Amino acid sequence: MSKEEVARGGWSNQVEFFLSCVGYAVGLGNVWRFPYLCYRNGGGAFLIPYILSLALVGLPAFFMELAFGQFASLGPITIWRVCPLFKGIGFASVIISALVSISYNVVIAYAMYYLIVSIVNMDTNVPWATCGNPWNTIYCRSETQRVTPGMNESEKINVTLGTMNTSCVDAKLHSLGWKFEDLTYNYTSNNLSDCSYKNMIKTPSDEYFSNFVLGLDKADGIGGIGDLSPKLVAVLLLAWLIVFFALKKGVKSSGKVIYFTATFPYLVLIILLVRGVTLDGYEKGLKFYLVPKFDKLADPRVWTDAASQIFYSLGPAFGSLITMSSYNPFNNNCYRDSILVAVINCGTSVFAGLAIFSVLGFMSEVTNRPVQEVAADGPGLVFVAYPEAIARMPYPPIWAFLFFFMLILLGLSSMFAMVEAIISALADEYPGVLRRHKSILTFVVCLLLFFAGLALVTNGGIYVLTLMDAYSGSYSLLFVCFCEVTGIAWFYGWRRFSEDIEIMLGFKPNIYWIATWTVIAPIFIVGVLIASAIRFSPSHYEDYQFEQWAQNCGWGLVALPLVFLFGTAIIQIIRYGGFKNATTPQDNWGPALDENKKGRYAIGQDNKGFEADEKEANLENGIEMKKKNGVTNGDSITVQF
Repeated sequence: MSKEEVARGGWSNQVEFFLSCVGYAVGLGNVWRFPYLCYRNGGGAFLIPYILSLALVGLPAFFMELAFGQFASLGPITIWRVCPLFKGIGFASVIISALVSISYNVVIAYAMYYLIVSIVNMDTNVPWATCGNPWNTIYCRSETQRVTPGMNESEKINVTLGTMNTSCVDAKLHSLGWKFEDLTYNYTSNNLSDCSYKNMIKTPSDEYFSNFVLGLDKADGIGGIGDLSPKLVAVLLLAWLIVFFALKKGVKSSGKVIYFTATFPYLVLIILLVRGVTLDGYEKGLKFYLVPKFDKLADPRVWTDAASQIFYSLGPAFGSLITMSSYNPFNNNCYRDSILVAVINCGTSVFAGLAIFSVLGFMSEVTNRPVQEVAADGPGLVFVAYPEAIARMPYPPIWAFLFFFMLILLGLSSMFAMVEAIISALADEYPGVLRRHKSILTFVVCLLLFFAGLALVTNGGIYVLTLMDAYSGSYSLLFVCFCEVTGIAWFYGWRRFSEDIEIMLGFKPNIYWIATWTVIAPIFIVGVLIASAIRFSPSHYEDYQFEQWAQNCGWGLVALPLVFLFGTAIIQIIRYGGFKNATTPQDNWGPALDENKKGRYAIGQDNKGFEADEKEANLENGIEMKKKNGVTNGDSITVQF
């Protein structure tokens, strides 16, 4: 083993790698996005397109990346020795991971703040339980309100106001023609579709998150995001310090932390589910979540939502899977690992939905609102809807502590993998300087990403976060994944890749893997891209629509990794003297250790699969092909069909 290989390190055991993969795949999206998509897209029927997407694109891409990284023991940039034309994929993956890490850790910081507040108020109550606080407005109301739309024209809606400020009522409802009578408003209408609870009042948890935690009332849109929030800056710094210390010694240190961060959330989910199914009305939520509506399967949006969710959940094209598997022993059974992780990820999504919707059913019961009105996705679920339900349970601080602690651990497990991908990519590409000082590199990367995230912890930082979340990991990530799959399956060649897997695992992939890599997955990804483009709508946060200049900045985030992808491809074609040479594996492509160099990688063999006497000259100093019997390596076809 070379000195560089010793310096690179590896997992202490295979349990650490497996748990790291589970922790990376099972993230915040399993809790705040999948349950919402499931109920919106047909309940239990949504599992049909979800599982098909897993089988046709999610699992094949997952296994491909694990096998790819494990075979070469290289990071996501340097690994493209296999096909220099596609080296830009590595740079693009690093950029996408950096952009997503910036916003992802801000969400973790929000959860940390809620966790701290829960601990501080452990002997009293959570501060978002009631109105009457300095951050509340006249629109805040914590009492149960009954709204019953759907009456015929001779019926009336009676909305009991309780302690709601009457001046608020006049200001808010006058335009609707409501009539004040003591503490009740009576409203008669033929069309009650505009009678919405959400348009009438704000819940305490909503105003706590918007006005106190974020300070959104002090912002003036994305063009006037206001000042930094000291409390959010502090928790964001804490979040990045945790990431730094976990990654300070690479996978040697993160592998120890992952034992806790990847497993404890399951215990919390079980506790939350048990608590949820003991609450009144839980069956409402579970019915809404699980009862299949098969007619929804005719809607193309259901299929694109399923494909997008499985894609973003398993996380190919970020470079993280390649990075984690690159620290594996050469003969580790990554085939088994990929299947197990994919199944666990899918099962966790469904299980998390049970825990979430059982509580939302309780919320529906106590507020007399339908489940679809209390359900939400993204930050609205985990920082507004679910905390509102927690506030109505006995001993709210305890349940809040468990819930937000679970969110933090889920988020950190994914963060470790994404940031490690950035660090390993740079250290492998520039080993002479960066690998020898990897701790310093880790500190610098975390520090830069912390500073980049400061705009997201201003009063209007949620606008920036929403914009980044909508654009930074969307179209560009799908396109990078398409290039990666086609680059390996077609330009390097599925036959060679299958032989590499056989050298490593002792068997070749069967027809299922070959078909998905070469045809099904690329077509599937292109289909999702096209469908996403057709369904595109400008980004927004609640009712606030971003200005055109902000949307243009979002498209800039989409373009940034693609500029590196295409720019690097052009440079490589020039550097290697043509397209064919730029798609030919370099001489140093193959297993890292001599003991694993078998077959065409054996000493004296050409690692590209050609005859040893037909070799290339040093490509670093210009291409100079040596002809023999009228044929050169440059004449050989590198794209395999």
